[in-house]
Amino acid sequence: MGEWRSASQVMRLSEPANSGLVNERVLFLVFEHVKWDIRTLCRVSAVSWKLRALAKRLLWRELCIHRAPRMIAALTEGATNSRIIGGWPALAKLLFFCGGCDSAAARQFRLSRPLRGHFAGESRFSKTSGRSFLARSCRGDVLYVSDPCEHAAEEGGSDVVGVYRGVFRSFFKSRTRERLIGKQIGFEEGVRCPYCAARVWSMTAARLIPQKTAARKLGSSGDGAVEYFVCLNGHLHGLCWLVHLSSDDGGGGDEEDEDDDGSFCSGDEDDGDRNYIARAS
Repeated sequence: MGEWRSASQVMRLSEPANSGLVNERVLFLVFEHVKWDIRTLCRVSAVSWKLRALAKRLLWRELCIHRAPRMIAALTEGATNSRIIGGWPALAKLLFFCGGCDSAAARQFRLSRPLRGHFAGESRFSKTSGRSFLARSCRGDVLYVSDPCEHAAEEGGSDVVGVYRGVFRSFFKSRTRERLIGKQIGFEEGVRCPYCAARVWSMTAARLIPQKTAARKLGSSGDGAVEYFVCLNGHLHGLCWLVHLSSDDGGGGDEEDEDDDGSFCSGDEDDGDRNYIARAS
């Protein structure tokens, strides 16, 4: 199925839209040969405005589809040729780049220095994990969340901060957005989305974070240890304190989901929806 889609795509690239600088069909085949390496695409996009426009129109979308096909199919509800909220370049950045954190933006965390962004290694996103970040009234939303990327809170210190990221499907239609607007939550001052630069809501200020279930899913250190923001385009980025578990701390036991009022209901088993994004080499 993937080979058929690629072949049809290549056929469409033979249109007269080609510039004198580059043949789109050849360029498409080159990126297929290098397995849609994101660093190569970043370098090519920086060469000229024509290549940057081509990447924005076509190549970033194809990279996302190639590297995370199941996740993209779920986010676009199967319509992989359609536009996506926030744009394909922003989504590609979210898939492969840990945005770090400005120390001024971490309202619930005292950081002595900014946490620098970087290309992530092998990333893993899960919509089952995403349910643990949703208030019970928003549990019908589809949210993919990554595993946290570890950062030292301070030079030489033992405290470890987890930086994670995620994305909603059809955020404009989501119950989460409806709740944020209904609560009349204002945008967070001085904080922007690291992926699309849109303004963000603090989910801490909105009191829409189920702290216990989100902390448990992240391997964090308990109540108040999780913070995240959601932007106008449905991109999520956040922080948590990470703890090193002893052999006695890990958990069997059933997972539970926390309600808005602190009550609990039975959790969902992982339905095998995890998406592994290959290393950004």
